[in-house]
Order: sequence, then C-alpha cells, then structure tokens
Amino acid sequence: MRTVRDAMGEMEVPDDALWGASTARARLNFPISGETFSRRFARALGLLKAAAAATNAELGVLDAVRARAIETAARELAEGAHDAQLVVDVFQTGSGTSTNMNANEVIARRAEQLLGSGGPTVHPNDHVNASQSSNDVMPSALHVAAREAVERDLLPALRRVEETLRAKAEAFDAIVKIGRTHLMDATPIRVGQEIGGWARQVELARERVQLAAEGLAELALGGTAVGTGINCPAGFAAAAIARVSEATGLRFVEAADHFEAQGARDAAVAVSAACRGVAVALHKIANDVRLLASGPRAGLGELLLPAVQPGSSIMPGKVNPVLCESVIQVAVQVVGNDAAVALAGMTGQLELNAMIPVIARNLLESVRLLANVSHAFVDRSLAGLEVDRARTAAWIEQSAALATPLATRIGYDRAAELAKRAMATGRSVREIAREEGVLPDDELDRLLDPGSMTGR
Repeated sequence: MRTVRDAMGEMEVPDDALWGASTARARLNFPISGETFSRRFARALGLLKAAAAATNAELGVLDAVRARAIETAARELAEGAHDAQLVVDVFQTGSGTSTNMNANEVIARRAEQLLGSGGPTVHPNDHVNASQSSNDVMPSALHVAAREAVERDLLPALRRVEETLRAKAEAFDAIVKIGRTHLMDATPIRVGQEIGGWARQVELARERVQLAAEGLAELALGGTAVGTGINCPAGFAAAAIARVSEATGLRFVEAADHFEAQGARDAAVAVSAACRGVAVALHKIANDVRLLASGPRAGLGELLLPAVQPGSSIMPGKVNPVLCESVIQVAVQVVGNDAAVALAGMTGQLELNAMIPVIARNLLESVRLLANVSHAFVDRSLAGLEVDRARTAAWIEQSAALATPLATRIGYDRAAELAKRAMATGRSVREIAREEGVLPDDELDRLLDPGSMTGR
C-alpha cells in the first residue's frame, strides 16, 4: 500500500493502483452494483482528456512536456489499456465526478510514469482536468460514447437485419400464404410481402435512431461548472472538440447553449427513445417469426427455423425458437432502460442534470444489447429461414377467407353463407361454391386464385 493525499486528507491505496485518494473515497462510498462505466464510455473519456491536454498545450495552459505525457496516458485509457483502473461504481455521484476524478488520477499517475523519476509531477486536477469540470466533461463523454456506439455498432447491425430480410423477401416472393389479422384468417398475401414489411420496419427504426443520434453532436465541453465557462480559456472548447472529431471520424461541435447542454439531457433521452423504437420493431418481427414457426406440426408451421440447440431437458427432439426469445427479452430490457433514461432526463434541476451515470449506463447498454442480438438473430436464425410451401398452400385452401373476392359477384351475405358452411363442414369454399354452382367454373377459379388476391 502507499499513502496518497487529496484536499480531504490522506488515504491508503494499493501500490499497483494508478488511481489515488479521490477514487479510494469513491470506492468506499459506492459499493452498489459492482458495475463500472462501459468500455465505450471509457474510450470517450480518454479521447476527451487527450484532446484537452493537446489543446491546453496549444493555448499555453500546460507546458509541452506534461501535456504530451497526459495525452499519451489518456490515449492509452481510450484504447483500453487501463480499464482495470476505472474502479468506481456506475451508481455514484450524479455528475459522474467520481469517475472523472478516477480517470484524472489514473492519467496523472501514468503520465508521471511516462515522464520518469526525474520528470515533473502531474496533478489530476491542476493538469489533467485543466480547463474542464466534471459537469461539462461527463455529458460530453456520454454524447461521444453514445454516438460512436450508435454509428459503429447499432446501425451496421440493423442494416444486416434489414438486408437479410430483404433477401428473404425476394427469395420467397412467389409463395402465397394466408394473411392474418386479429390472429384470425384473412385474405392471402405473399411471403415476400410479409417479410418485406419487416425489412421496412427495421429500415425506418434505423433511420429514426440515426436522426436522433445527430443530436449528440453538440458537446458541453467548455461550459465547466455551470455553463459560464469559468477557468476555461477562449477557444479551448472548439479546438478540443475538433480533435475529438478527428479521433472518432464523427462530427462534433461545441454546444450552441452551454446552459442547455449541462442542465438537460434531452438529446440522450431522444436517442434512448429511438432505441426503444428499434426494440419494438425487433420484438414484433421476432414474435411474428416465432408464431409462424410454431408447432411445427401442431402450430402454424409456415416458417422453418434452423435448429441451433435442444429445446427441452425432458422432451427429446424438441427445438425452440431460442433466438426469437433472445430478441424479445432484449426488447423488454431496452424498454425498461428507456424508462430509466426518461425518468433520469426529467430529473435535471437548474444548471445540471445530476443523473448522468444512470443515463449513460442504460443508454449504452441498450445500444450494445440491440446491436449484439441483431447480429445473433441474423447469424443463427434469419439467415437460415425457410418456408414450408406445402403448409402455406394447405392453410390457404382451408381458409374461409377465400370467400372474400366472391362478395363482389354474389354479394356479401351469400359469400358469408358459403364461408359459414365451409367452417361448419370442414370443406373448402371452392368445393361448396362449385357444388352450388354460384358461378361458372372458369370464373370461380379465376376469383379464387390466391395469387390474384395479393395485389402488387
């Protein structure tokens, strides 16, 4: 152990720890979940600290020697070299000050190691945190982390789902099946139309996330404590943020209004809501796939899913729609996460929203879960999806909904009578209509052709 000091006094920390007294106090204060900020967030925090160091050197706030060491250490943090040193529980002070100081202390001590025994000391507040406050750094890290996660992880995953569904829609477009509304038989559709609808649903959900994520481009950096920019030199924010943009390949800008940028977390709330929309879309699709693959003999059995694992510990040969169920569970979790983000967003007061950690935790988890489950859904289920053509044809012929086009020729009431008789006797509408001679055979066959009922 070694003895370290901060403004509150001395603390004992392990010899191999890069963090110091402030982090040690936070570890004692917050033994809550055992969960720390995510890798994405740690990367964003490191990128911001590196950009700040370089900018502070440029503006004369830091000497070049310290600045270079701080920038190197911060980039190591961004790249994941010191994840084990970020030890503060995510359920902590609402500004995220404890994790900001954890990062400052790690970077400061690592910078001193890089400078060697003869080098200058590096202070976590005076040097690493120069021109910054937890109140502008942590909201900025949230925006950078969430935007990178959306752009790098979620959007590509959703494109894969969409493209896979479109390919299946094209492959199965000639197959006609019975449509269903209210879970009851309706008029025929093509399998391609049904799956194409799912693809469009994913496309629209993806576009909504992408649009919402643009709101994360504004960063609070430069506002420092309350938005006034106290202790921050002119030009710092714009220059530091330009460096973050270069490092990420994404456009970030200084907030148009620093008081909004620190007092509210509305942009993160909007992205979370868009993620909830993705969850709703994926839930609907996965549930449809699960229903259409049910049985396979005593259910609908229209879709055939790849068998990826045994479905029961007691029933031999049973195979369950496990990927669909995984998607559905992720959707439930994301909706819950969004509720937490919305409530946290509502809790902003005066010049600060002091719910940054819980917003970051839930939003970034939603993005990660949706991206991961989308890839799994494609790889382990959708890519191997097939159609039982005999089953789809049989369901159509048995359906009383085939009476629908007859209504235009023999009237609704008489068509309804045919449908009722078909249901009561277990015979097809076609058989009964032909038996009663309601229309000439050639006209009857034309009207009752399932393919002609599917429109464009």
